[in-house]
Amino acid sequence: MDFECGDAGAWRAALGAYAARVETLAGAAASKRELLPLDSFYRGDLPLLLRRRGPKPFLSKSELLRVVQWKLSRGQWRPRLMGYAEALGEAEVEAASRAAFAAIPDLARAVSELTALKGVGPATASAILAAFAPEIAPFMSDEAMMVAMGNKEYTLKHYLAFAEKLQKKAKELSVDGESFTPTDIERALWSSVVGSKALSSSEKDVPKADAKRSSKRKRKP
Repeated sequence: MDFECGDAGAWRAALGAYAARVETLAGAAASKRELLPLDSFYRGDLPLLLRRRGPKPFLSKSELLRVVQWKLSRGQWRPRLMGYAEALGEAEVEAASRAAFAAIPDLARAVSELTALKGVGPATASAILAAFAPEIAPFMSDEAMMVAMGNKEYTLKHYLAFAEKLQKKAKELSVDGESFTPTDIERALWSSVVGSKALSSSEKDVPKADAKRSSKRKRKP
């Protein structure tokens, strides 16, 4: 997916393939086998839970652990991050998340409130905020960052630039009855990148399979 693409239909198609890409990735490795239920929780259950806790919503420690596990399963597995999250106290997670949600739409302040927690960087903070305010805060995935920004930097400054770029793209595409959020844009980009990688991998496997069949034919007397 070219980030400059202005075809809302192409973006909608990439977004529509998201669930299938998650399913494919979940079956690709043992470390990702929990991705399907985690993604269902993250996209479906968690936003509802957070909204029902108004007027001062917060994230519980158990929910934070599931968000971190979702983030790691969807991207690169980093066991140390789970260790940091597990060591956090329930009260400090609730307090930091409550302050972060109250800071929305000020993304800089919201991210800073969450990154005060040990082991929570801008990427994890963005995952939490995206579940609460998808219309403002996209998740800072490696795949989307590379397409939108051309590089990966896990800093607040880079996240703010990334978020602004996805906000503008969502607004650009939300015409003629279409409606996109920055989170939709991130998921479409992630879906496109994961789909391209899967296609490339399958194409590489075809010559190997053909070579094996050819070798078997040559050995026949």
